Amino acid sequence: MEIQTQRGRPAGRPYVGFFGRFGRMGESTIYKNKPMLRYDPIIHHRRSIRLKGYDYSQQGAYFLTLCVQHRECLFGEISDGVMRLNEFGEIVLTEWQASAHIRTEIELGEFVVMPNHFHAIVFINVGATGSSQIPILNTNIPVKGPKSASIGALMSGFKSSVTKQINVLRATPRVPVWQRNYWEHIIRDERSMLEFSTYIENNPFRWKEDSLFAVR
Repeated sequence: MEIQTQRGRPAGRPYVGFFGRFGRMGESTIYKNKPMLRYDPIIHHRRSIRLKGYDYSQQGAYFLTLCVQHRECLFGEISDGVMRLNEFGEIVLTEWQASAHIRTEIELGEFVVMPNHFHAIVFINVGATGSSQIPILNTNIPVKGPKSASIGALMSGFKSSVTKQINVLRATPRVPVWQRNYWEHIIRDERSMLEFSTYIENNPFRWKEDSLFAVR
């Protein structure tokens, strides 16, 4: 399957930005030829990369990056600026698209499956079923795992489902597909939204300049 960039809106169409949809800014389009953001694996894969004290289940927009274990080019290859998914890459694509149906509190923005990593923009909408409007209990009992209806819960479920399916196909039970951690950036305004959207859209075309570039 050939794929350049997948998104939660038709390619090349104007979109009302997240901040506009919630009454803060207006309609925008993705600007072309903007300076590219650089992904730094040293910074973005340190032991703890969550923002201390931040509630990742609250309404907001997030830029997410997941990397394949050992940066192996597992999901396909890029030819002439086009990402050609193999059967493992198809699993990633299918599971990500299914996420918005499984988790009604999220909405998918731009995303792209790359040979050895995955970028996506996700919106968490307050008020949806299973969203962040969860009563806080007065308890000292520790809770295991990520908070329900949060970015952590989304990442945990997505990574687990992809890993299980790929390991069945390649007959490698319990072998990691993804790096243990993931990187996220809280998108706080429309300018940042446009920059990250443009980065995702151009990622296949700029593959050889990517810090995660690897030869199969």
